[in-house]
Order: sequence, then C-alpha cells, then structure tokens
Amino acid sequence: MTVAPGQWLGVLGAGQLGRMFCQSAQAMGYRVLVLAPESDAPAVDVADDHSIAEYDDTQALGEMAKRCLAVTTEFENVPARSLELLSRRTRVTPGASAVCPAQDRSLEKRFIKSMGVPVAPYADITQLADIEAAPDHLFPGILKAARLGYDGKGQYRVANRQEAIVAFTDAQMVPCVLEAKLELAYELSVVLARNTEGEQITYPVARNIHHDGILAVTHVDGCVTDLTVAAQQAAIQIAQGLGYHGVLCVEFFVLRDGTLVANEMAPRPHNSGHFTQNACVTSQFEQQARVMAGLPLGDTRLLAPSVMLNLLGDTWLSSDDAEPIEPKWSAVLAKPGTSLHLYGKRQARIGRKMGHINITAERFEQAVDIANEVVELLGLPVAAMSAP
Repeated sequence: MTVAPGQWLGVLGAGQLGRMFCQSAQAMGYRVLVLAPESDAPAVDVADDHSIAEYDDTQALGEMAKRCLAVTTEFENVPARSLELLSRRTRVTPGASAVCPAQDRSLEKRFIKSMGVPVAPYADITQLADIEAAPDHLFPGILKAARLGYDGKGQYRVANRQEAIVAFTDAQMVPCVLEAKLELAYELSVVLARNTEGEQITYPVARNIHHDGILAVTHVDGCVTDLTVAAQQAAIQIAQGLGYHGVLCVEFFVLRDGTLVANEMAPRPHNSGHFTQNACVTSQFEQQARVMAGLPLGDTRLLAPSVMLNLLGDTWLSSDDAEPIEPKWSAVLAKPGTSLHLYGKRQARIGRKMGHINITAERFEQAVDIANEVVELLGLPVAAMSAP
C-alpha cells in the first residue's frame, strides 16, 4: 500500500527528531499527527495536530491508528506493546519485534552477536554475585544500565571489581551490563533505510567524536575503504536479522588494531545522520517518511563532504545559573557552506541538545577548516577532526 501525499502519518514522540521528521514529511505533502505526553515539545510546534497522551494510552493509540495510515517513533523507548497494538490497525515502522532488542543492552548485545557481528566482551549484571563472578578481563570496564541509558547517562567507568560493586549499588542494582573497556581508535556509524519489501540502502559512513558522552562532531568524507564497507555490511546483517523497516543507525568502535566492534543500535534517525540534511540527495528524515508511505527508497549519494557540529545548551550558557546569550549566528552563517538547524527549544540548559550546524565543502579538508572556525566562534568544546 502506498500512502498518498495529503494523508496522515503518525509519530510517537515529540523531540527534535520528531520535529525534523514532521518538516520532511510535510515538505512531501503529508499531514503529521504527533502523540506524546508533553504539550510544549519541539515536534508539537510544527505538527499538523498532536495528541497529549502517554505512550501506553490505548484510547489515544486507537485514535492515532484510525487517522494515520502509517506510524513511526522518534525514540527507542516507546513501549513495544504500544507498537504492537498499533500494528493491528495500521502500518508501523519499525515494528515492536525490531525495536525490542534496542531497548535493552543485554538483549541488544546477544542479538548482534547472533548475527555474527562482534561486540565488546561483556557480562550481564543483575545481582552483586554477578560482579563477583565476572571474568578478570572485563576490568577495567564500563558498567551500563541495561535500559533507558543514552548520551552517557547510566554509565559508570570502573577500574576494578570493587568500583563495579559501588557503581552497581549507586545505580540501585538495576539490571546492567559490564563491558570491557577497549583500546579505541575512533567510532563509526552507519545509517541505513530498509523498506517493507526488504530493500535496503546505506548512507556514507560517518566518523564521530564525543564529549562527555554526547556526540559533538560527525565527519563524512565519502571515502570508501574495506573498513567502511565492512561496517555497512554488518549494519545490513543486523537490519535483515531484525526484519527491520525504517531508518536504523548502528554505531561501531574501531579498535587500535583495526578491529570493528558493534557498540549499539538506534531504531530511528540518529544524530550522526544529521549531515544527510545538507550533504545527501535524500535526508534520513525524508527516508523515514518514504518507508512509512511505501514509496521508493531515496538516493543516499553524498553530494559534498560534510562536518556536523552538535549544539548544546552550553553554547548559550557559561554555567547553569548564567543568563542565556544568543550565539553569534550572523558570524557563523557568513562562513561558506554552513547550515543552521535549531530545534525550537525554549530554554537552554547545560548538556541539552539545542540544534546542530552542517558544513559542506568541495573538499573535506575545507569543511574541517570552516568547522573549526565555527567551533572557535561559538566556543564549542571539540574541534573538528582532520582528515584520517
């Protein structure tokens, strides 16, 4: 079934990813209904209509299914049960069974391993005895909450068994995974789209830099290597194994010896795919709408090398109690190849994602140089990386 422009599409969640999905779907002629418990979130401001309800509100879900010919999510922690209920009455991409593994780190790691894709050595931790029994090679390590962790939240670096016990106790003994700390060279991510016919297409591989656990810089130079091809193939294996329909991101660690290890997956558009808005023929958000509507997958060719800079509330604030100061947008946008994407959030807070800047140029080195000029103008914490 193809959903024609003018019909309703639905999205669960009202954050910035939902906002950018709305804008892309509306540009294609669709009307968008957002369901979320918040009344003042970024996607609510731009949606054609919104339903203020919890994600497990069966009445609200029923009304959404009546109006929308297809529904998606903008974050991975929408209850799988809600997706399953919606799927009885309308198209849901991605489906509940595909989202479930991404909602729990333990399930996620077991699934990825079952697809023949390596992951970091780890152990499931549900009680103190599991830490006592953990093999020595997991130390030093990172103790990660199995559910609801993101942007470095719910993660504890532990040098030894005793520190892991303290961290697990501080985390109130919620289920966790203890993951060995690896010798990392850098991180890659692959964004792909897979439709309901099983056709799939990948975007150029992105290379990422984090700061305090949050993505700070993404670069895409368009170079194809054995490693980038291996990452794309591994991401496709994972999507196929999930029976995935929609936009999916898989993050990989590249170790110092060149080994590729899957870190985690996000069943939705991803921060590291924001470059697609200006650097590719079809953005990740338009791709999301295409899959929902049963339209052909869009062209993912890279039109220009790109650098993405994440903008946190820190850019407006020098400290938590400081008065916001509007950044120097005129000076930023005077730089060639710069595109500003703000999320419409009314209050800046330290660590809050407020927007991003995409920089494109004819050569990757040019994009890096301009990005570093923007970093200096805005006082961002991480410089754009040089070409690998």
